[in-house]
Amino acid sequence: MNANDTALVLIVDDEKQIHRFLRPALEAVGYRTLSAFDGAEGLRLAASQTPDIVLLDLGLPDMDGRILLVRLRAFSQVPIIVLSARDREAEKVASLDAGADDYVEKPFGLGELLARLRVVLRRHEQPPDTRQDETLACGPITLDPGRHEVRVDGEKVTLSPREYQLLAMMMRHADKVLTHRQLLTALWGPAHGANVQYLRVYIGQLRHKLGSAVAKMIATEPNVGYRLILRAGLNQATGTTETVRSLSSGLSSGAVDAEPRASFVDRQAQPAVFDQVADADRPAPVEVGRRI
Repeated sequence: MNANDTALVLIVDDEKQIHRFLRPALEAVGYRTLSAFDGAEGLRLAASQTPDIVLLDLGLPDMDGRILLVRLRAFSQVPIIVLSARDREAEKVASLDAGADDYVEKPFGLGELLARLRVVLRRHEQPPDTRQDETLACGPITLDPGRHEVRVDGEKVTLSPREYQLLAMMMRHADKVLTHRQLLTALWGPAHGANVQYLRVYIGQLRHKLGSAVAKMIATEPNVGYRLILRAGLNQATGTTETVRSLSSGLSSGAVDAEPRASFVDRQAQPAVFDQVADADRPAPVEVGRRI
């Protein structure tokens, strides 16, 4: 399936107003749509109709949307964008951690939603990298993509899907600096490239689960990003390295693209991540009412 306007979109939301707004809006630009008003119907349609993407509300009448998300992930890797009035960061992190590809707050603009749809569909149509199946080893850490398994000194470590993806990316670029934007864009998409707090939460969880000794391998490059260290140079007290030395080591190899220095300053002034849109060609926003 190409990331074009022929994708089949499954809308799972108990609000008829949302369906009345989204179905004609999506169909007007060429998408095909299906509607489900509760979790059970959403599961049935996801299994029988194999949609290309799912728009999922968390406040369903028969089950919490995150439960449905977990059940969908048990048999399908269909892209899922959460649409919800729950705006607490913990809700967003929990949904993304459970396997959602993106999170859009209600009320939202149609232009933003269409842009998020295009970005997620493009990301899922990319051809697979055969190297993704190779077992990775960095010091005491081994990661087996075939079994979706991580071990430290031979002991299995249970990670969430997003923690696993983060560790895998860092292991594939071991000893190289990965900027906040590179990690966020790769794991959550371009619309989330400035939400550094997400990354801090997952890095903290990852360090905790890997154990104190191995956690020190994940070095913080202040105001820049992170890298997985394989050699000497780690500050044992803080888990950080000297930024200038790390940048010259990581960027001189050419494996990681350098970002202009100005971006580290500009990024702090960017608006909240869920107000950003990956595509610039969006129409004027059309508001959908917030649930009380």
